[in-house]
Amino acid sequence: MPASITEENYLKAIYLISLQGNGKIPNLAIAQQLEINPATVTEMLRKLAEKKWIQYTRTEGASLTQEGQILALKVIRKHRLWETFLVQKLGFSWDEVHEVAEQLEHVQSEKMLDQLDQFLGYPRFDPHGDPIPNALGQIPRSDAYLLSDCKAGDKKTFVGVANQSQSFLQYLDKVGFKIEDSIEVEEITDFDKSMHVILNGEKRSVFSARVCQSLLVV
Repeated sequence: MPASITEENYLKAIYLISLQGNGKIPNLAIAQQLEINPATVTEMLRKLAEKKWIQYTRTEGASLTQEGQILALKVIRKHRLWETFLVQKLGFSWDEVHEVAEQLEHVQSEKMLDQLDQFLGYPRFDPHGDPIPNALGQIPRSDAYLLSDCKAGDKKTFVGVANQSQSFLQYLDKVGFKIEDSIEVEEITDFDKSMHVILNGEKRSVFSARVCQSLLVV
């Protein structure tokens, strides 16, 4: 029997939190990720543990089993493929697609998913720069790191966002900065670590430290 929508949401949340290197994931972190009441989390985690999709104790928290991780990656694969489809084929902007993909990620047809992947040309990254797991659950390697880790004189390519909030994506649209654009760090202000940058070899701008900590480059 396939996982329910709620179960898939939990598995995906645990996987995404685990990417931060936190080991066992506490109930509160899961509740915050899902934006739900912490009191409702314990019972669902017990159900997931009974199905062997997670390892869980109330004192230590939860971690995915191998089977649970496979299920989580399938949900993430669907979500990111749908985001790619919505942007590339239906003209959605990158700040509009998350909520729609949240609904579409629970469609269970493996055939449709494989054909969607083929139709899109087997993309490796979604519109936000996140890697798309393939049909085997393998995740494309990314060497991206934060712009804030760069130094003056560095010339980089913008490949993704660490902050996918609607307000930040709209800010980048207003600045006119998009995936695969070039960026050169002209100067870093000692006082607040803001960066004076040149975008695409011509447009000068100043990015705050917060913005620099939200941009991924290679």
